[in-house]
Amino acid sequence: MPLASPEPVAARRGLSMKDWDAVVKACAALPGVEQGTSYGKPALKFRGKTLAATKAPDPDSFVLHVTTEDKEVLIATEPATFWQTDHYRGWPAILVRYGHDASDRITLLLARAWWDRATKAQRLLFGPRP
Repeated sequence: MPLASPEPVAARRGLSMKDWDAVVKACAALPGVEQGTSYGKPALKFRGKTLAATKAPDPDSFVLHVTTEDKEVLIATEPATFWQTDHYRGWPAILVRYGHDASDRITLLLARAWWDRATKAQRLLFGPRP
């Protein structure tokens, strides 16, 4: 089911990422993002690829797909929010705890995950990589 929102991505910044519903709202401005499942759990997908999912090993966290370079920086700079288990080591995904003061950063990372999966035409309409 596609997400729909008239608000631009920039307007979504500042939302509290207190739960999965807030993550869904943060993604609503990204074109073509749909709600689906990943391993039987709620997920946000774009072009058939997962952006974020609730399949984290801790119910107070969600999985966010990021580059491995971003992942290292996130864990080093905000370990209270961003973390990983051995299962996620070496993979371009990070665990994110709900309720921390990183909403703007998480919204930016969701937009980057979208942009990294977008076609050239979609990127041109969206603008430069966030």
